[in-house]
Amino acid sequence: MTRSAPTPLRCAIYTRVSTDHGLEQDFNSLDAQREAAEAFIRSQAHEGWRLLPQSYDDGGFSGGSLERPALQRLLGEVEAGRIDIIVVYKVDRLTRSLTDFARLVERFDARGASFVSVTQAFNTTSSMGRLTLNVLLSFAQFEREVTGERIRDKIAASKRKGLWMGGPVPHGYRVEARKLVIDPQEAQTVRSIFTQYQELRSIPALQQALRLQGIRSRVRMRTAGTSIGGVPLTNGPLGHILRNRIYLGEINHRGNSYPGEHEAIVTTEQFAAVQAIMAANTVKRRSLRVTSQALLTGLLKDDRGHAMSPSHALKKGARYRYYVSQALLQGRKAEAGSRPRIAAEPIESIVLQHLRPLATMRPPADQQPPRSDAGLIEELVEQVVLGSSEISIRLRAEAGPAGQPRALSIPWTPPSATRRREVIAVAGLGEGRAAAPMKAENRQKLIRALAQARAWLAELTRGEAIDTAGIARREGCSERAVRMRLSLAFLAPDIVEAAIAGLLPRALGLTRLSDLPMDWAAQRRALGIRDTIAAN
Repeated sequence: MTRSAPTPLRCAIYTRVSTDHGLEQDFNSLDAQREAAEAFIRSQAHEGWRLLPQSYDDGGFSGGSLERPALQRLLGEVEAGRIDIIVVYKVDRLTRSLTDFARLVERFDARGASFVSVTQAFNTTSSMGRLTLNVLLSFAQFEREVTGERIRDKIAASKRKGLWMGGPVPHGYRVEARKLVIDPQEAQTVRSIFTQYQELRSIPALQQALRLQGIRSRVRMRTAGTSIGGVPLTNGPLGHILRNRIYLGEINHRGNSYPGEHEAIVTTEQFAAVQAIMAANTVKRRSLRVTSQALLTGLLKDDRGHAMSPSHALKKGARYRYYVSQALLQGRKAEAGSRPRIAAEPIESIVLQHLRPLATMRPPADQQPPRSDAGLIEELVEQVVLGSSEISIRLRAEAGPAGQPRALSIPWTPPSATRRREVIAVAGLGEGRAAAPMKAENRQKLIRALAQARAWLAELTRGEAIDTAGIARREGCSERAVRMRLSLAFLAPDIVEAAIAGLLPRALGLTRLSDLPMDWAAQRRALGIRDTIAAN
C-alpha cells in the first residue's frame, strides 16, 4: 500500500536585525538566520514544506514596531493566501511586543497560516505552542523595556558629564567626532541675534529685522533626500535660541544644564542680560491688559485660533492702534484668519457696548461700583473671536446673572473701509486739502488702473488667464497687487464716472479705492461721497 503525497506547504523565511551594523559583510546576521531557516525547511520536506524564492529581510529595524518594509510585504502575501508557514530564526525576530504578537497570530489564524521558530522548536499550530510563545514574548518585551531604561540612564549620565548625545544640532554649531564644534558663520548670526534683541527688546521686532537682513534657518537634509529649513526665523525658534543655555557652553537635560565640552558662543553677561529683558517682558505682558490702552490683549483671537496682538502705526504724527494676527506678524499670512488686522477702537467699542448691560443685570446684592473699561473686560470676558462677519464673546462662568448664556454672537460689518477712513482722516470729505479735487496726474493713474483691472477681469472670465498668480508672473508683480487692482473692476458705476470726471476728492487714492466692500451702496457709505456725486 503506497503512502499518499503530503499536501504542499508554502514556506517564507523572515529575517531581521535591529541595526545595520555589519550588513555590508559578505555573510552577515541576516544570511546566518536565513541559512538556518532553509536547513530547517529541508528537514521538513517529507511533510510537504516547500521554500518560496522571495526574500523578506529587514536590516536595521527594531522589533518593537510592525512598521517594517519586508514584514509588511510578508503580511500582504499572507493576506493574499500565498503563504502557509512563516519560518523565523527566533520569535523575537518577528516581534518583541506582546501586543503586536497577538495581532499577528490573529491575522495568521484568519488566513490559516502559522509560523515556526527554528531554534525554539515550537509553532502556533497548537494551543500549547501559543502559550509558550506568549510567555517567551513577555520576557522579550520585558527585555526591550529594560534595555530602553538602561539607554535613557546612560544618556542622562553622559549629559551630566557634558557630552553631546545627538539630536538636532543647534544653530551656530556643527558635529565633528561626536562633539559640538562652532560654525563661524552661524555663530556670528547667533551673536547678532542676541545683540539685536538687547537693542530691540522685542522678539517680533527682532524677527522683522532678521527678515530684512535675509537671515534664515539652517537647511538640513532628511534621510529620504528631501530638505528642511531655509525659512525665516519665527518667534518660537528665536525665543528658543535666546533661552538656550547651550550657547553658554552647557548641555541641557530635562530642565537642568551641565558644563559641556563645547565652546560658548555668547558671554555669560550677555546671556544674563537677555534673560532679564525676557523676564521683564513676561511680567509686563501679564499686567498689560489693565495698564495698556489695548483692552483686548490676551483675549482676542482670529477665527483660526491665532492670538491677535496689539500694534500701532504713526501717520502724520497721529497714532493709530490695531490688533494683528500672530500668523500675519510671523509672515504666515495664508494661515491667518479671515480678518488678520483690525482697528482697535471699533472692536473694543463693540465689545464694551455688549458688556455694560450685563454688569447692570446682576442682583442688587452682587452689584459692584462702576468699573473702568479694562476692569469690566477683565471681569467678564474669557475670550473674543473675530470672524469675517461676526464677533463671538465667550464670558467667564461668573459673568452676568444666572441662567444667561455664556457666549455672545454679534453681527458686524467688515471694517476695512472704516479703517482706511480712520487712517486718512476724511470725515464727510472734510475741508481744505482733503476735499480738494484729485490732482490730474493722480486721476490719470486711477483711470489707467481702472482700465487694467477691467482688462484682467475679462481675461479671467474668458479663460485667457488661469488665475491671479499667472497674471502676477506675467506682469512682474505680486499676486496681492493683482488682487488689489482687480477689486477696482467692481466699483460702483457712479464712483467710476466721478473718477473719470475728476470729481473724487484728493484724499481718495488707489489704495483706499482698492479696499472697499463689494456692495455698491456700502461703497458709497464707506467713502461718504454719495451726496457729493449726486450734487455734481
